[in-house]
Amino acid sequence: MSKPVKRGYSSALRAAQARETRRKIVSTAAQLFVDDGYGASTIDAIADAAGVSRKTVFSAAGGKVDLLKLAIEWAVAGDDAPVAVVDRDAMRTVLGETDATALLRSWASVTTKIDARSARLFQALEIAAGTDVEARALAGRFERRRLDGARLVITRLTSLNALSPRLKRGEAVDLAWLSTDPVLYDRLVRVRNWSASRFEKWLGDSLCRQLVAT
Repeated sequence: MSKPVKRGYSSALRAAQARETRRKIVSTAAQLFVDDGYGASTIDAIADAAGVSRKTVFSAAGGKVDLLKLAIEWAVAGDDAPVAVVDRDAMRTVLGETDATALLRSWASVTTKIDARSARLFQALEIAAGTDVEARALAGRFERRRLDGARLVITRLTSLNALSPRLKRGEAVDLAWLSTDPVLYDRLVRVRNWSASRFEKWLGDSLCRQLVAT
């Protein structure tokens, strides 16, 4: 009677070990992509740094573009749980706001936290996209996701009758999409030494000034 329990325990233990190995590989790859660049970060280098075999890298996470995709997705989400950002509590709170200014400032807060975790990885992806076809396709997918997020926010703003009459809806989406480009965080916080809180306030102010009816 105890054998099924033992087998179940062993299976759960193996699954947990596999998840930890995958996390280690992806986090190692993420650091190498940021430090050395996508091109220089070979599978062999990632395997050596993670202390696993080349085969384990492929079986646990896939090739380089798969590793970069996972690294960015986990950085954006904040963890490796298979839950889309839009379905997480932070974005539910943003989209549940009933005041336009609160909505955009809340979105600026969420965006700043995401950028703090992911901006350097997006920079690595942008550079890689210049020479690697798969990286270019991946960059396009992430851009479309960010555009979808901007559409959700503008749709909510419109439902509150708060969108500036100066803007067509498509223009508002484009401005929201552009304002939340991770490159802005990278340039102002990393390059120009702004604090994250200063960036968040600037972003919130900019979004309100551009998008909200006055």
